[in-house]
Amino acid sequence: MTETLQQLEPYRTIGPFSRATLPAGLLSEHRLKPGAWGLLEVLSGKLRFVWDQPDSEPLDLAAGDQVLILPEAPHHLEVTDDFSVRITFMRRRDLTGTAAR
Repeated sequence: MTETLQQLEPYRTIGPFSRATLPAGLLSEHRLKPGAWGLLEVLSGKLRFVWDQPDSEPLDLAAGDQVLILPEAPHHLEVTDDFSVRITFMRRRDLTGTAAR
């Protein structure tokens, strides 16, 4: 994951969200747009991350855990406990080291 993160540049952050403020759309299957990655960071508590693909196991995440979400990969979140989570959207850097637009 680190190697990929070095090739990406953040362009937007949402959250932190709690159990009470998490957008409902994140609880059903959704995808990031082409060319966009997401870095989900659990700031406190626990949360379940689910890849909506055959043979994928859910990830039970706790404070300090991160998940890199690939463009167009179907996924959703499941609330299992109280939590605080932040999502940073990123895109690939161009050859000059700046973010590709």
